[in-house]
Amino acid sequence: MEILKILIPTDFSVQAEYAYLMVKKLEEKTPIEIHFIHVLDVPDTVTIDKTGKIQTCGEIDINYVISQKEIADRKLKNLKNIYGQHIQTHLVLGKITDSILKYSEANKFDLIVMGTKGAWGLKEKLSGSEAQIIARKSETPLLSLMCDRSDMTIKNILLVHDFKNPSNDNLILLRKLIKAFGAKVHQLQIVSKQTDLEKENALQLMDKYAAKNNITDYENHLLNDMDVENGVIHFNQMQDMDIVCIGTHGKGGLFHTSATEKLINHLFKPIISFHLKN
Repeated sequence: MEILKILIPTDFSVQAEYAYLMVKKLEEKTPIEIHFIHVLDVPDTVTIDKTGKIQTCGEIDINYVISQKEIADRKLKNLKNIYGQHIQTHLVLGKITDSILKYSEANKFDLIVMGTKGAWGLKEKLSGSEAQIIARKSETPLLSLMCDRSDMTIKNILLVHDFKNPSNDNLILLRKLIKAFGAKVHQLQIVSKQTDLEKENALQLMDKYAAKNNITDYENHLLNDMDVENGVIHFNQMQDMDIVCIGTHGKGGLFHTSATEKLINHLFKPIISFHLKN
């Protein structure tokens, strides 16, 4: 069976532990290679060579960086003691989200798994959570979660999409989860008020999308709601889904509201976000 290569960014918080517990849940059904990455958030002027020696141009105290690296090395070593020697750990220097994205792309990971504290109000508008930014920029699918899901069974996967132009999307990970867990996919289209004919056309397009993406065990759902975020929340209240899968065009930010990013910050469900083909 094909091995799933997973990257877990860690700041050694309880949220990172939630991410690991979720990965262990996946490991029950499919072979997994687990990598933890910790980023020392330092300016670009601070570098580390292959031997682990740190160099700086002098604007930042090198002894401070060395001490922070030593603390991080000890904590990463402790992760191996707690979780087992089979996990791989990595320490990199740089800006947190940029470093995670660069490392994931360079090493061709199948999935990034992140625990998140979420973000609301002004914080969301100004910076957002790291998971939100990763979802926006990462070519690697992201699985984000806010709480411990170690007791979860994956039987029902909610696929939220605009099915108007059925295309072959980046659903490799979704198909792997379907195969591993024998899960059913619930395709959800959020709509405004429609005639019976429009609804029939929408359902036919959803069938076409499923066929194009090799999804065979599925149900179609149309829900009338004010926007995607509210629609997903309300659908989950009516039909309790185990995991939510939603695409993004990667255009979130201060002047463009992404439903995917809002859900990552607000929905207490594990969410897989993937980049749609533009």
